[in-house]
Amino acid sequence: MSNPGVERYIAAANETAARRKADWDEMKKCKFDTCAVHGLYTMNEALNSNQGSIIEPTYMSTSQTYRDSDEMEAALSYQIPTWCYARIANPTLYYFENTMALLETYGSDIEATCVGTSSGMSAIMAATDSFLSVDPENPDAPRNFVTTCQVYGGTFQQFNIRRKEEQGIDCRWVVNSNDMDEWASKIDENTRFVYGEMPSNPGLAFFDLKKVIEIAHSKGVPVIIDNTVGTPALIRPLVLGADVVIQSVTKTLTSSGLGICGAVIARKNITSNFGSDMMKADYAMYLKALPNRDWGQNLSPMNAMMSLTDMRTLRTKVDLFSRNTEQVAEFLEGHSGVESVSYLGLKSHPLHELASEYMYLVDSEFDAQYGKKINRYGHLLSFNVAGGVANARKVFDGLQRVWRATDLGRVKSVATIPAISTHSQQGDEGREMANIPGNMIRLCVGGEHPDDIIRDLDQALSLVDGEISYKAPSEFSYGGASDSTMARK
Repeated sequence: MSNPGVERYIAAANETAARRKADWDEMKKCKFDTCAVHGLYTMNEALNSNQGSIIEPTYMSTSQTYRDSDEMEAALSYQIPTWCYARIANPTLYYFENTMALLETYGSDIEATCVGTSSGMSAIMAATDSFLSVDPENPDAPRNFVTTCQVYGGTFQQFNIRRKEEQGIDCRWVVNSNDMDEWASKIDENTRFVYGEMPSNPGLAFFDLKKVIEIAHSKGVPVIIDNTVGTPALIRPLVLGADVVIQSVTKTLTSSGLGICGAVIARKNITSNFGSDMMKADYAMYLKALPNRDWGQNLSPMNAMMSLTDMRTLRTKVDLFSRNTEQVAEFLEGHSGVESVSYLGLKSHPLHELASEYMYLVDSEFDAQYGKKINRYGHLLSFNVAGGVANARKVFDGLQRVWRATDLGRVKSVATIPAISTHSQQGDEGREMANIPGNMIRLCVGGEHPDDIIRDLDQALSLVDGEISYKAPSEFSYGGASDSTMARK
């Protein structure tokens, strides 16, 4: 039996949805920078929902109240939008998620939605978990997924340990991601999804995405891409045909390093042999309404707001970081203390031409500075120090301007040795498969002047030829205050 009170709230929600759809259509006509600055937080939204505030408010409340039982019934049955509880939804997350969907689909008429998560790792879990569920119609059917082995170390662990060893799901590694025959040979009728990270962290693996999508879709298999390093400022996999994009928003999208955040962005009506009609029709909203509601992988409103604020200057930051990184890579390529450099922007890189077909600074043709489409290759590079592991550690320990940390995508340049940090748990065999040697240093170049980063690298590399001037302090303080014993000598 229909309830007139509930129907009244549904009608009001439909009016709001129509207004927001009109705002979405108008914003889709704007340039990338405008989408990043405004998202869907329009004057309509400010005046109708937020007392005229020109900046998206941060709603720290755990839940909302309802006018009466009719509104609660409509909301809790998902007949109207609601943020009944912040584990499921929140107004601040709404503005963040819609901005992500706008940026990842920029330059296209693709319809996509987004669900924010508590971290990049939770985004990977959210994006993949539903595809790996037991098929209720065929519970004994084997399950597998196909993925590049050149992925972030945490991703490798989630796939290799959590999925393969603990759950018995077959993880099929693609060693040469640019070999289309290898992709095709590993996809079969039991493959639930294909996964790739491009450019990969830390080795800068890259592959012909359009061809991989064509292979996977011909077999009814969805394609999931981790776009953390590239960001929608350089490459937009959904526009190229991928089904789902993952972002560790913590990284390049939000270069300040102030918050932890992840996102799953999915096109509507994804390709998939597996899953319900609801799941395939609007995958991100399905995750928000059901699995993420139950797993509790929610993003906090404060982290959503910090991320949203950082994203407003994404294109400009990625351009700056990319230009700085290219200069640093060219310096390293010519240094006698460097065995090899991996940066897609170097013409000597074997994948340079392929990357150049995909990686462009968005809207550079409309920029008065450029006036044409230009390639940019991001902030991430890696280099192998000549002389082996001991020399790599000397160089790493000698850095004075570049920070030693496992983070990436920061406005401050950061370096790590993946073999002893981000990819340490992969083991020797896993690192060998992914081509991550012990003398590799991963470097993410930030917003400093590149001359200063080059000067720091030069002095650090010079240390392998003589006595190292850096001395580890004899006493350590791990507190928050500065400690003179931690200063470099």
